[in-house]
Amino acid sequence: MSIGCTTLKSLVRPRDARTCRISSYDKTGGNADAWPIPVGETATLAEIPGAGCITHIWFTIASPDRYYLRHLILRIYWDGEETPSVECPVGDFFNIGHGLAASNAAIPLATVAPDDQECKLGGNMAMNCYWQMPFAAGARVTITNEGTEPVGSFYFYIDHERFDALDPEVLCFHAQWRRENPTVGTEGDLSAQGVNYWTRLAKPNLDGKENYVILEAQGAGHFVGCNVSVDNIDPTPDGLTWWGEGDDMFNIDGEEMPSMTGTGSEDYFCHAWGMHPKGYPYAGTSVHEHNAKFPGRHKCTSYRFHIEDPVHFKQSLRVSIEHGHANLQNNDYSSVAYWYQTEPHAPFPELPDAIARRPRPDR
Repeated sequence: MSIGCTTLKSLVRPRDARTCRISSYDKTGGNADAWPIPVGETATLAEIPGAGCITHIWFTIASPDRYYLRHLILRIYWDGEETPSVECPVGDFFNIGHGLAASNAAIPLATVAPDDQECKLGGNMAMNCYWQMPFAAGARVTITNEGTEPVGSFYFYIDHERFDALDPEVLCFHAQWRRENPTVGTEGDLSAQGVNYWTRLAKPNLDGKENYVILEAQGAGHFVGCNVSVDNIDPTPDGLTWWGEGDDMFNIDGEEMPSMTGTGSEDYFCHAWGMHPKGYPYAGTSVHEHNAKFPGRHKCTSYRFHIEDPVHFKQSLRVSIEHGHANLQNNDYSSVAYWYQTEPHAPFPELPDAIARRPRPDR
């Protein structure tokens, strides 16, 4: 079975697949449709044999742990591999950073939060994933509770298709979370030196070697997007400054110098003149840094999905972004990269422990 694009036009054609679902439904026929996950335990949500493709994942979670969206780790393994191809805190995977609940309607990842939970730390939300995730010889999906409280209710659907066989040329889906907290400014703490960041905008940065790294991949495939979460903690002598002057850079197949360089963080995320509290199908902001409900909060999550314009690589790919122009700022950066590639993939960086994954307190 080959995996083709599913579009409105393609729906008129039959597909040689069986549609299946694994969910948390109460197998007695009652209404206890959720799983508890004790502290320190790993729940295997799905173990699917043979060939197929995960087409939709839905989660909603009730937990007294206000950091549960960073403490719970989603891992997905393809074809019997020992290390996961997906490893992310659950909230960040679904395109909402900083342990917050929020509503967002991007094409591959959509979330819905009740009005009273919007932008709340540890709030409730429904999480939907539409990334297509093919596998040739089995898939395993797990959630690990590394938090301080048991999860009382974990509800889920994992919708998938089953095939007799998978086209061997089909690429595997990957997702990886990273964090640098804080980034290290290339000229130290400018505010402590009494230097205003805006006086340093002529400083050059052509090679991107000190950039915040979103992804370093080995193999062949294509990059299909990312989200980047920033807590803007770096002040100028007269107050907080704008973090979004950082350029995105792509080094393809071992390039010493990036062959794709952008003009600013808000430009890469398809905004202009700053970030705006709006999300769109392929790009936007799911958490905005200027929220009247939380005046001491300087947290932003913005995203860019390369669905119509994937970044192709045959040997390797490095995706990075400046933390402030020429990497002059000391800020809290985290991200999720999404990509498809041949296996085996390069080893993932070691995931920080649960405490190190927590968001900074609002100021």
